[in-house]
Amino acid sequence: MQRTPFSRQIPTALKPFFQEYDISRLDVTRDANLIIQRVLEFGTWDEIRWLFELYRSKRIRLFLRGHGERWLKPVTFNYWRKLLGIRRWKKHPFSITKREVWKN
Repeated sequence: MQRTPFSRQIPTALKPFFQEYDISRLDVTRDANLIIQRVLEFGTWDEIRWLFELYRSKRIRLFLRGHGERWLKPVTFNYWRKLLGIRRWKKHPFSITKREVWKN
């Protein structure tokens, strides 16, 4: 199996998940948290592989610890947290319980 060359460009298949941005103006260093969030949330396995090649596990774990609970859907955050063995993270300051959600 021949490997395709690595690119620092955001894969064009991810464009629908950056609708409010001009994807050509996003910078992989400056906009790392946004890119990590969108790919973890919506990316295919090929795009996830690209993400891990670009940022490495250490940087993605840093995002999950600092922003994951607030920026990702709960199911997505818990999936990646468990997969990468993250036990401590910054808690959401306004977390609500299921009971509070169902009161309305």
